[in-house]
Amino acid sequence: MTAVPVFLYHSVSSDPPSWIAPFTVRPRDFAEQLDVIADSGLRIVPLARLVAAQRGGPPLPARSAVLTFDDGFADFHSTVLPLLTRRGLPATLYVTTGALRGRAGGPEDAVFPPDSRMLSWRQLVPLELYGVEIGGHTRTHPQLDTLSAPRAWDEVAGCRRDLEDFLGHSVTAFAYPHGYSSPSVRDQVRAAGWTSATAVRDAFSSADDDPLRIARLMVRADTDRDRFRQWTTGDAAPVAPFAEGPRTKGWRAYRRLRARLNVPYKAVS
Repeated sequence: MTAVPVFLYHSVSSDPPSWIAPFTVRPRDFAEQLDVIADSGLRIVPLARLVAAQRGGPPLPARSAVLTFDDGFADFHSTVLPLLTRRGLPATLYVTTGALRGRAGGPEDAVFPPDSRMLSWRQLVPLELYGVEIGGHTRTHPQLDTLSAPRAWDEVAGCRRDLEDFLGHSVTAFAYPHGYSSPSVRDQVRAAGWTSATAVRDAFSSADDDPLRIARLMVRADTDRDRFRQWTTGDAAPVAPFAEGPRTKGWRAYRRLRARLNVPYKAVS
C-alpha cells in the first residue's frame, strides 16, 4: 500500500484561546509546512480524488497528499486561505454547523467556549470559489460513539441538511468530532448520505483505506519539523487500513460508561 498523508489541522493562529492552543499551528509554521510538502515532491489533491480511488475509481497520482481542517475557525478565512490560494492548493474544511456565527437560535458560545473565533455562515460560499470543499463536522461536536442512536442521527443527518439547505448543493464529506466513531455510527453516516468520513488514527491513509474511516495525521502545536518531514516521506506512522485495536475499543467503552453515569469525558479537539 502506498502511504497517503491526509493532514489534519484545526486553528492556525498566533494567539489561540487556551482550550484549542495544543491543537493550533502558528501561521509561520503552517507556511513552512506547506513549503516542506512542496519540497518533498508531494502533490496536494482534493479529498474527492482519494475517496474516488478508495471506491475503485481512477488511481491517485504518485506521491499524493490531502489537506483537511476541522471545526471552522475564523482564521481559516483570514490566515489559511491566502496561503493556500497563493500556492493553488485544494483543501477540505469540515465545519461544525452549530458553531458558525450568524446562525438562527442559540447563543454564539453554545458549542465551543465563548472566546472561540469561528467562521460565519456567509463566509462559506466564497470559500468554495477558491477550491475549498465544505464538509460536515456535526451540529454540536459531540463524541458520536457515546450518544443514543436518535441523538447521533440528528447530529449526522442534521448537519448535512443544515449545510445543503444553506449552500444549495450536495455536501458529501464528513469528519468525526474528536476522531471518534464506531460501526453503528459509521452505518448512520452512510445512511445519511455522506460518501466519505475522516477519522484521526495518527496514520497514513491509502487507496485501500476505508472511505468512511479515512486515517489522518494530526498536526499539533508540538509537531516538530523532523516529524513533519518524516510524514512527507511516508515514515513515522502506520498505513491504513488496519484493524481497530483493543485499546481503542476499551477507550470507547470507558467513555460510554462515563456518559451513562452523566460524567462525560471532556474531549477537546
